[in-house]
Amino acid sequence: MTVERYALRPGYEVSRVIKGGWQLAGGHGAYDRERAIGDMAAFLDAGIECFDCADIYTGVEEMIGEFLHRLRRARGSEAAERVKVHTKLVPDLARLATFTARDVEAIVERSLARLRLERLHLVQFYWWDLTLGRPLEVLDSLARLCEKGKIEHLGVTNWDAAQTEPFLAAGLPVISTQVQYSLLDQRPAGDFTRWCAGHDLAMLCYGTLAGGFLTEAWLGREDPGFAFDNRSLVKYRLIIDEFGPWTLFQDLLRVLADIASRHGVTVGAVAARYVLDQPRVAAVIIGARDARRLPQTLAVFDFALDDAERERISAILARRRGPGGPVYGLERDREGRHGRIMKYDLNT
Repeated sequence: MTVERYALRPGYEVSRVIKGGWQLAGGHGAYDRERAIGDMAAFLDAGIECFDCADIYTGVEEMIGEFLHRLRRARGSEAAERVKVHTKLVPDLARLATFTARDVEAIVERSLARLRLERLHLVQFYWWDLTLGRPLEVLDSLARLCEKGKIEHLGVTNWDAAQTEPFLAAGLPVISTQVQYSLLDQRPAGDFTRWCAGHDLAMLCYGTLAGGFLTEAWLGREDPGFAFDNRSLVKYRLIIDEFGPWTLFQDLLRVLADIASRHGVTVGAVAARYVLDQPRVAAVIIGARDARRLPQTLAVFDFALDDAERERISAILARRRGPGGPVYGLERDREGRHGRIMKYDLNT
């Protein structure tokens, strides 16, 4: 098994599976913090060298920073330099109207300190409401921090083409866009994918396993409704509701389980492989708290879907109701059911 890699830019490659960090940010169930930090080395050793986090993922930058500190002590700086960390800059909604370049630099310095890095590999920018404040100036200030050597590359997250276009038109050096993309959520397919191709943008895709719904664990189960303590399960159960009735979701799981059985892999591996095979997809972000399911994750690189299998999946997708509209369009409506579950003030 060889972990596939993707060049976002010449000289900057990432593993096509990225270890996600949102599941470590609280509100997603209990976990062993010490094990989570210790197990990061297993991902690195397996070839998954890229870690995703954010300034608003409570405590996660610090955990990755502690991992890097331990790695340097145990194996030296060369080993730690293999690790690429993708973080985000997401100012609080309440601060957008008055947010300045000075605030940007303070957050970047805080991320550098938390991660124990001298330069951030990729900072992905998001602004909750583009009608407030001066988002173009803020992203431009991030570009100036690239020139100072504090940031290597810039990306954006959770924007459709319409939200991203003005920043590209201003000449800002954006190389990637992080979007939700899965068998359940096909909003990035089609027009958005073609737009990314025309602007040399790669997609880094989260939600590929829908918080664990696209696994064997949910095959044959009754509809649980929405009574979850786990934030990601609430989020992705809403996406299933947009996709179609629970019965259609079960039809999809049955097809995926049959394909998985043929290849000796998991449902999750098939779901991730499908997304990796889509145009402009650089990598999928898998939110593993620790390394217990690492072998199953790596299996995504051990097989290929054939035309007949893709046609079976497409036949199910042709029956879906949604979600429709632009990338992250449902979630941008703060009064809608997708927007109401979001937290808008985690930066401070």
